[in-house]
Amino acid sequence: MSLSFGKWRSRSASTRSGAFAILAGAILALAPAVSAQAVQSGDQGGPVLSAGILASGDYLQYGERKMIGLAGFVDADARSHLGLEAEGRWMEFRQSANVHAETYSIGVRYHRTYDNLQPYVKGLIGFGDFNFPYNLATGRYLVVTGGAGMDWLLSRRIQIRTVDVEYQDWPQFTFGNMSTLGVSAGLRIRIY
Repeated sequence: MSLSFGKWRSRSASTRSGAFAILAGAILALAPAVSAQAVQSGDQGGPVLSAGILASGDYLQYGERKMIGLAGFVDADARSHLGLEAEGRWMEFRQSANVHAETYSIGVRYHRTYDNLQPYVKGLIGFGDFNFPYNLATGRYLVVTGGAGMDWLLSRRIQIRTVDVEYQDWPQFTFGNMSTLGVSAGLRIRIY
Protein backbone atom coordinates (compact mmCIF):
# COMPACT_ATOMS: atom_id res chain seq x y z
CA MET A 1 0.00 0.00 0.00
CA SER A 2 1.49 3.28 -1.05
CA LEU A 3 0.74 6.59 0.51
CA SER A 4 0.97 9.73 -1.56
CA PHE A 5 2.00 13.10 -0.16
CA GLY A 6 -1.59 14.36 -0.31
CA LYS A 7 -2.88 11.48 1.77
CA TRP A 8 0.05 11.94 4.22
CA ARG A 9 -0.96 15.57 4.72
CA SER A 10 -4.51 14.56 5.39
CA ARG A 11 -3.55 12.17 8.14
CA SER A 12 -4.19 13.42 11.62
CA ALA A 13 -1.55 15.43 13.45
CA SER A 14 -1.38 12.83 16.21
CA THR A 15 -0.45 10.08 13.74
CA ARG A 16 2.31 12.23 12.20
CA SER A 17 3.66 13.27 15.61
CA GLY A 18 3.62 9.60 16.70
CA ALA A 19 5.71 8.60 13.66
CA PHE A 20 8.18 11.42 14.31
CA ALA A 21 8.40 10.40 18.00
CA ILE A 22 9.27 6.82 17.03
CA LEU A 23 11.89 8.03 14.53
CA ALA A 24 13.40 10.47 17.06
CA GLY A 25 13.44 7.75 19.74
CA ALA A 26 15.29 5.37 17.40
CA ILE A 27 17.89 8.04 16.59
CA LEU A 28 18.41 8.89 20.29
CA ALA A 29 18.69 5.21 21.19
CA LEU A 30 21.50 4.75 18.66
CA ALA A 31 23.30 8.02 19.45
CA PRO A 32 25.09 6.93 22.70
CA ALA A 33 26.59 3.87 20.98
CA VAL A 34 27.89 5.97 18.11
CA SER A 35 29.22 8.64 20.45
CA ALA A 36 31.03 6.11 22.66
CA GLN A 37 32.63 4.55 19.62
CA ALA A 38 33.99 7.89 18.41
CA VAL A 39 35.36 8.98 21.79
CA GLN A 40 37.10 5.67 22.33
CA SER A 41 38.72 5.65 18.88
CA GLY A 42 39.82 9.28 19.16
CA ASP A 43 41.51 8.68 22.53
CA GLN A 44 43.87 5.97 21.27
CA GLY A 45 47.57 6.59 20.68
CA GLY A 46 49.66 9.69 20.80
CA PRO A 47 52.31 10.95 23.21
CA VAL A 48 51.66 12.60 26.58
CA LEU A 49 53.98 15.42 27.65
CA SER A 50 54.08 16.40 31.33
CA ALA A 51 56.25 18.61 33.53
CA GLY A 52 56.56 18.97 37.27
CA ILE A 53 58.40 20.19 40.32
CA LEU A 54 59.40 18.29 43.46
CA ALA A 55 60.67 19.06 46.95
CA SER A 56 63.15 16.48 48.19
CA GLY A 57 65.08 15.26 51.17
CA ASP A 58 68.47 13.90 50.15
CA TYR A 59 71.19 11.90 51.85
CA LEU A 60 74.59 12.78 50.37
CA GLN A 61 77.20 10.10 51.18
CA TYR A 62 80.07 12.63 51.12
CA GLY A 63 80.29 13.70 54.76
CA GLU A 64 77.00 11.89 55.48
CA ARG A 65 75.01 15.05 54.81
CA LYS A 66 71.23 15.30 54.97
CA MET A 67 70.10 18.03 52.62
CA ILE A 68 66.90 19.51 51.24
CA GLY A 69 66.52 20.15 47.54
CA LEU A 70 64.31 20.85 44.57
CA ALA A 71 63.87 18.94 41.34
CA GLY A 72 62.21 19.67 38.02
CA PHE A 73 61.31 17.10 35.40
CA VAL A 74 59.73 16.61 31.99
CA ASP A 75 58.11 13.30 31.02
CA ALA A 76 57.30 12.26 27.46
CA ASP A 77 55.19 9.10 27.71
CA ALA A 78 53.75 6.90 24.98
CA ARG A 79 50.50 4.97 25.39
CA SER A 80 52.65 1.81 25.40
CA HIS A 81 53.66 2.60 29.02
CA LEU A 82 57.21 3.51 27.99
CA GLY A 83 58.59 7.02 27.83
CA LEU A 84 61.46 9.39 28.45
CA GLU A 85 62.23 11.50 31.51
CA ALA A 86 64.61 14.44 31.79
CA GLU A 87 65.35 15.70 35.29
CA GLY A 88 67.34 18.35 37.10
CA ARG A 89 67.93 17.99 40.86
CA TRP A 90 69.44 20.69 43.07
CA MET A 91 70.62 19.58 46.55
CA GLU A 92 71.24 23.11 47.82
CA PHE A 93 69.53 23.71 51.16
CA ARG A 94 70.78 22.91 54.69
CA GLN A 95 74.36 23.14 53.46
CA SER A 96 77.31 22.74 55.78
CA ALA A 97 80.72 24.05 54.71
CA ASN A 98 79.05 25.09 51.41
CA VAL A 99 78.89 21.48 50.13
CA HIS A 100 76.13 21.03 47.56
CA ALA A 101 75.40 19.12 44.35
CA GLU A 102 73.29 19.38 41.22
CA THR A 103 72.46 16.56 38.82
CA TYR A 104 71.08 16.63 35.28
CA SER A 105 69.88 13.31 33.82
CA ILE A 106 67.81 11.77 31.05
CA GLY A 107 66.58 8.22 30.51
CA VAL A 108 63.67 5.81 30.22
CA ARG A 109 60.53 5.64 32.34
CA TYR A 110 58.07 2.72 32.47
CA HIS A 111 54.62 3.29 33.99
CA ARG A 112 51.26 1.56 34.43
CA THR A 113 47.91 3.10 35.36
CA TYR A 114 45.51 1.47 37.84
CA ASP A 115 42.39 3.62 38.41
CA ASN A 116 43.82 6.87 39.87
CA LEU A 117 47.30 5.52 40.66
CA GLN A 118 50.25 5.41 38.28
CA PRO A 119 53.34 3.57 39.61
CA TYR A 120 56.56 3.90 37.61
CA VAL A 121 60.22 2.94 37.50
CA LYS A 122 62.99 4.86 35.79
CA GLY A 123 66.61 4.58 34.79
CA LEU A 124 68.54 7.77 34.04
CA ILE A 125 72.08 8.76 33.15
CA GLY A 126 73.71 12.18 33.16
CA PHE A 127 76.19 14.29 35.04
CA GLY A 128 76.51 15.87 38.45
CA ASP A 129 78.23 19.06 39.57
CA PHE A 130 79.72 18.84 43.06
CA ASN A 131 80.96 21.74 45.20
CA PHE A 132 83.60 20.71 47.75
CA PRO A 133 83.88 22.22 51.26
CA TYR A 134 84.52 25.96 51.55
CA ASN A 135 84.47 26.34 47.74
CA LEU A 136 87.98 24.85 47.48
CA ALA A 137 87.08 22.90 44.33
CA THR A 138 84.27 21.82 42.05
CA GLY A 139 83.91 18.77 39.86
CA ARG A 140 81.69 17.33 37.18
CA TYR A 141 81.03 13.58 37.30
CA LEU A 142 79.04 10.82 35.62
CA VAL A 143 75.81 10.03 37.53
CA VAL A 144 73.71 6.88 37.04
CA THR A 145 70.24 6.97 38.61
CA GLY A 146 67.62 4.34 39.37
CA GLY A 147 64.26 5.27 40.80
CA ALA A 148 60.62 4.47 41.34
CA GLY A 149 57.53 6.29 42.44
CA MET A 150 53.78 6.76 42.38
CA ASP A 151 51.59 9.45 40.85
CA TRP A 152 48.02 10.06 42.04
CA LEU A 153 45.78 11.34 39.23
CA LEU A 154 43.55 14.15 40.49
CA SER A 155 42.27 14.94 37.00
CA ARG A 156 43.30 14.30 33.42
CA ARG A 157 45.80 17.18 33.62
CA ILE A 158 46.89 17.36 37.26
CA GLN A 159 48.70 14.66 39.20
CA ILE A 160 50.27 14.58 42.63
CA ARG A 161 53.63 12.83 42.68
CA THR A 162 53.06 11.25 46.08
CA VAL A 163 56.50 9.67 46.30
CA ASP A 164 59.61 9.52 44.13
CA VAL A 165 62.63 7.59 45.42
CA GLU A 166 65.99 7.88 43.65
CA TYR A 167 69.35 6.24 44.19
CA GLN A 168 72.20 8.03 42.41
CA ASP A 169 75.59 6.44 41.85
CA TRP A 170 78.61 8.67 41.17
CA PRO A 171 81.11 5.99 39.94
CA GLN A 172 83.93 8.37 38.96
CA PHE A 173 83.86 10.63 42.05
CA THR A 174 87.25 12.02 43.09
CA PHE A 175 87.45 10.08 46.39
CA GLY A 176 85.97 6.83 45.08
CA ASN A 177 82.44 5.75 44.34
CA MET A 178 79.83 8.02 46.01
CA SER A 179 76.05 7.72 46.20
CA THR A 180 73.03 9.81 47.10
CA LEU A 181 69.54 8.76 48.11
CA GLY A 182 66.58 11.10 47.67
CA VAL A 183 62.89 10.98 48.53
CA SER A 184 60.66 13.55 46.83
CA ALA A 185 57.03 14.62 46.43
CA GLY A 186 55.44 17.28 44.25
CA LEU A 187 53.13 18.19 41.41
CA ARG A 188 52.94 16.96 37.79
CA ILE A 189 50.97 18.85 35.10
CA ARG A 190 50.04 17.39 31.72
CA ILE A 191 51.01 19.89 29.00
CA TYR A 192 50.02 17.92 25.89
